[in-house]
Amino acid sequence: MRLTSDGGLCRLLQRLGIRRKCARDYLHSPDPNYVAKVDYLEQCWQQVQAEPERRVLLYLDEFGFERQPTRAPAYEAMGHVQPLARRSPRSNTQCRGLGALNALTGQVTYCQRSHIRLPVVTDFYRQVVAAYPDAETVYVVQDNWPLHAHPDLVAHLQPQATPFWPRLPDNWPTTARCVPATRWPVQLLFLPTYAPWLNPIEKLWRWLRQTVLHLHRLSDHWDTLKQRVLDFMAQFAQGSHTLLRYVGLFPD
Repeated sequence: MRLTSDGGLCRLLQRLGIRRKCARDYLHSPDPNYVAKVDYLEQCWQQVQAEPERRVLLYLDEFGFERQPTRAPAYEAMGHVQPLARRSPRSNTQCRGLGALNALTGQVTYCQRSHIRLPVVTDFYRQVVAAYPDAETVYVVQDNWPLHAHPDLVAHLQPQATPFWPRLPDNWPTTARCVPATRWPVQLLFLPTYAPWLNPIEKLWRWLRQTVLHLHRLSDHWDTLKQRVLDFMAQFAQGSHTLLRYVGLFPD
């Protein structure tokens, strides 16, 4: 290792098979129940495949986008001309979406609001149940955001069977403030913490960004942009094998 020049260092690295590379983002789930949660999810998925007329499995997630366009590589004339993310001088308003992807059919249930709070999530579950009126059990797979397990929301659902439950804030109530007369046939399934690769609907959000949001020219037309997002999601309202293939749920 007595190197006297940069060239000597370069030749040494070549002999050792070491080269400079671009780094990749890396995330490791710290969940001690990672394997057990994945196994439990697989068991529920097998039940759905065995009885698709009685059971449904949905992947749920939230999504946000802003008035200002996001930057991304794009085609442009050769030379010094670059693609432009045309921004508006207006405030960068945000909109939030809430979606559920059917793992068997590719059907997407979606709603869009300025904020995602407990009443919005509760109304969304009502929308989901209405979309599957014949299902005896609707499994909803989601991350560990505490709102997903709020007692006032869980009170609308049938008794839960999952052995895994996210930790709730200490200042939250432990029981629901009111119990509805009827309960929806929904079972909650919680993914391992910090494991977004296990939720296929994340790839649907990527497709939406690539198709609608990257370099869009509607920063001065906020309502039109929100409608474009709704129109994109509406194409999957009746199911889509193309979407299942894109997110990795439909084998080639």
